[in-house]
Amino acid sequence: MESGSRSMHRLTATIIWPILFLFLIHAAHCFYLPGVAPEDFQKGDPLKVKVNKLTSIKTQLPYSYYSLPFCPPEKIVDSAENLGEVLRGDRIENSPYVFKMREPHMCTVLCRITLDAKTAKLFKEKIDDEYRVNMILDNLPLVVPIRRLDQDSSTVYQLGYHVGLKGQYSGSKEEKYFIHNHLAFTVKYHRDPQTDSARIVGFEVKPYSIKHEYEGKWNEKSRLTTCDPHNKRTVVNSNTPQEVEAKKEIIFTYDVEYQESDVKWASRWDAYLLMNDDQIHWFSIVNSLMIVLFLSGMVAMIMLRTLYRDISRYNELETQEEAQEETGWKLLHGDVFRPPSNSDLLCVYVGTGVQFLGMVLVTMIFAVFGFLSPSNRGGLMTAMLLLWVFMGIFAGYASARLYKMFKGAEWKKLAFRTACMFPGIVFAIFFVLNAIIWGQKSSGAVPFGTMFALVLMWFGISVPLVFVGGYVGFKKPAIEDPVKTNKIPRQIPEQAWYMNPTFSILIGGILPFGAVFIELFFILTSIWLNQFYYIFGFLFLVFIILLITCAEITIVLCYFQLCSEDYLWWWRSYLTSGSSALYLFLYTTFYFFTKLEITKLVSGLLYFGYMLIASYAFFVLTGTIGFYACFWFTRLIYSSVKID
Repeated sequence: MESGSRSMHRLTATIIWPILFLFLIHAAHCFYLPGVAPEDFQKGDPLKVKVNKLTSIKTQLPYSYYSLPFCPPEKIVDSAENLGEVLRGDRIENSPYVFKMREPHMCTVLCRITLDAKTAKLFKEKIDDEYRVNMILDNLPLVVPIRRLDQDSSTVYQLGYHVGLKGQYSGSKEEKYFIHNHLAFTVKYHRDPQTDSARIVGFEVKPYSIKHEYEGKWNEKSRLTTCDPHNKRTVVNSNTPQEVEAKKEIIFTYDVEYQESDVKWASRWDAYLLMNDDQIHWFSIVNSLMIVLFLSGMVAMIMLRTLYRDISRYNELETQEEAQEETGWKLLHGDVFRPPSNSDLLCVYVGTGVQFLGMVLVTMIFAVFGFLSPSNRGGLMTAMLLLWVFMGIFAGYASARLYKMFKGAEWKKLAFRTACMFPGIVFAIFFVLNAIIWGQKSSGAVPFGTMFALVLMWFGISVPLVFVGGYVGFKKPAIEDPVKTNKIPRQIPEQAWYMNPTFSILIGGILPFGAVFIELFFILTSIWLNQFYYIFGFLFLVFIILLITCAEITIVLCYFQLCSEDYLWWWRSYLTSGSSALYLFLYTTFYFFTKLEITKLVSGLLYFGYMLIASYAFFVLTGTIGFYACFWFTRLIYSSVKID
């Protein structure tokens, strides 16, 4: 045993801690993004405009900006991206747009291209699928201001501008494709009157489709007759939009206007984050929280009063005849802690749930304190992956402690299953989905190098940490049961229909799902409709309410089960709250058919594949919460009664 301990310490010192140190450095780098700190610009300073992926809420397949024949710079340079950005499909590159701080210029010609049949088809496909072009300036995403007439002419913002549009023109009944080849940029800045320096607080665009005209034969010095660069604003002399057809030439132009703003740099993201209807959002969340809190208070009050009466009555029994006539949960004291069937698998799932719970809690805390705001692109996903890896030590510890209580002996085998089962299933689904994305030549496909990094994180850090946690957990003394277990199992009487395991499990998942389903709508909207999610404080409250609800509903149903003299509570306690994942998946299906406009089979497969992963993770998380609540409850009540 001592030699095993020494070898484990040597393994930790020589392999695990150096890898942990390297990944902590990587994590610190991932949380820092160039441009997050305020940058002061003087008049005439060059501004770097970067282009990002093309996105569509109809296909959910991102593509790189230069997958379409847009005007390229002399040399395309990829920006350094963190792990989360790569997994999100971000491909940030430089652009040919030339901006100089507070120096407006109008009708600047970017380039001229002539479409062939292939490029015209590419543009038409992207216009059909309503793809948007995303750009970045000083870490601010490009938005299109849209005035809403139904809400006192308030302005909302759309992320990115559409590649083009489709419609009829000049009385023609045939639908044609038109490209947005003229961009009117507006850069908003906040000026410091003392230093005359400025900070960028807004990046907007209004796209136009203009069939540019010029005199004579085209050359670099040709003057466009469709716009006048000497005016403060571009004067468009052509009412003809630019059609997308083979052998058509397209001239790309842009304007840059600068507007001084009262918005300070610290508040520049407020306009971006208020894309949703806040009043409905806040009211729905508060309403959901109040209902769940009220139900939880009722459940807790009933349970405390009923349990107190049961324990008092059991402890007051004096004669043997009274004890024999007594029914209820006390009669199960010799069987209630009997190890369940497939106890190894239960230990694996409980350990994985502890790992997931630790990851979610720490991520929520980071998000609440503003470390994972939308300005930190990819920070949320990077944090979740790194925290998942580091929480492996708690997974191994929790599963090994439970395993030893069940009289298990092969802790190494258990640790390996804990480290590989859940990640293995998720990775297999993810690998298939990534192959589908790769087949579509989308930038959302995870490159081989990133895939290798994920596998290295899994087997290089997570698996060793699970083994370390398993070793420490198994080395500790086994958890002792408050009552002794009989050698011969007690026969379970026939149960009423409402105590049927399937029925009670399905009923148990409704309330936890009810605690999160309104917030779930906004989370799905931010993921699949390309909007920002930012109210992490409310999300944290909803998560706490979810924990409380899972624990209380599982305890209540476990109490009813024990009162019916059914002692098989181990797995049922896990499945009761875990069944909320079934309702979550059904809700995502409802959301797919009612809110999304996805028509392609590939996009549908991606949606349901990723939602299956999310539901599976939700099952592991909520199931573990319910299990530990029931585990604590049974130990508490059976240690409170006198057993002869």
